[in-house]
Amino acid sequence: MADAQELVYGPILDWARRSVFQTNYLGHSVHPLLTDLTLGCWVSASLLDLAGGSQARRGATLLVGVGLAAAVPTAIAGASDWAELKGDERRIGAVHGLGADAAIFLFLGSLISRKLGHYTLGTGLSLAGNAIVAGAGFLGGHLALNRGTARRTTALAESEQTQLPRPTS
Repeated sequence: MADAQELVYGPILDWARRSVFQTNYLGHSVHPLLTDLTLGCWVSASLLDLAGGSQARRGATLLVGVGLAAAVPTAIAGASDWAELKGDERRIGAVHGLGADAAIFLFLGSLISRKLGHYTLGTGLSLAGNAIVAGAGFLGGHLALNRGTARRTTALAESEQTQLPRPTS
């Protein structure tokens, strides 16, 4: 699966590796920060759908749209991180990305449905998108925390470490 994604997303990955979303610019990934914005919008939209009644439809629709807009840099940052992975981590990341992509399409369908006045369908698509993105997020958390992919150093930090003398005890 990872090889197929590399083939399909090759040009985007090449660009993402050179973008400001690449880990080496900040010393850590911006992907987790951006996922908070994206998922916060989508979960909030579903909360409004379930508890806000018909008067909350406009706000829920706005949140789905903002979440979709935030999903673009989130996906680019994730792709940039994924491009550097190898082995099992790369395969887990491929499934994580596939789940995130599926959720994005569900939320896009939700937004279109809402704009066409089909709010019940839009709500259902959002709920399905949230369920799928929760699973994808679990895999992302597993990669970062259990597999250690969040622990990175920048090229600058590595060069500084090699230039600075180590303290003696």
